[in-house]
Amino acid sequence: MNRLTTFLRRHSFALGALVLLVALGACCLSWIVVHGISARDQPTAAESILARALRHAATPRAARNLANPVPLSAVALEEGRMHWADHCALCHGNDGKGMTEIGRNLYPKAPDMTAAATQGLNDGELFSIIKNGVRLTGMPAWGDNSSAGDEQSWKLVLFIRHLPMATQEELDQMRTMNPISPMERQEAKAEDDFLNGTEAPTVGGTPTPTARKEHR
Repeated sequence: MNRLTTFLRRHSFALGALVLLVALGACCLSWIVVHGISARDQPTAAESILARALRHAATPRAARNLANPVPLSAVALEEGRMHWADHCALCHGNDGKGMTEIGRNLYPKAPDMTAAATQGLNDGELFSIIKNGVRLTGMPAWGDNSSAGDEQSWKLVLFIRHLPMATQEELDQMRTMNPISPMERQEAKAEDDFLNGTEAPTVGGTPTPTARKEHR
């Protein structure tokens, strides 16, 4: 009995923490059973805090304090903007706010890249997230381990820093660089056929719209 009492006294904090974790786990499981799991839900405050902490911990310590080796220039910024429009805008939007069909329906949602939560990260953290992705989210790993791939990622870091100051002219230019889906390509062809006097094709028996949609 004395040994048990001594053990409990020595490890009371660890046991208390374990009990608390078990209780929290039971509460989470109960909530999931009642409400289910939907990507439409907004992450809770606790999930957001935990996700940021895990993201920070997952960034290699050596990478956190890396300085961007690519000097800021109009050319580097333009290349970063073109890469963003072609690869990143599908989820994050040309303006970086994440209000796209995919971005707003992810869980967690695509972050607002112009907000302080992202702009407050250092260059090394942004580079690591781009290159290595973030597990259990919609953020994939981009590029490869080549010097050319790393340079492209660093140029994206330059553009992310520029996003809060992006002009309407830049956003309009990026729309012309966005990839076009097969459906949008078919709609564009339908418009051309209509303008050329030929019969517009149909999709599923329904006439294809003649208005060309821009990918945003």
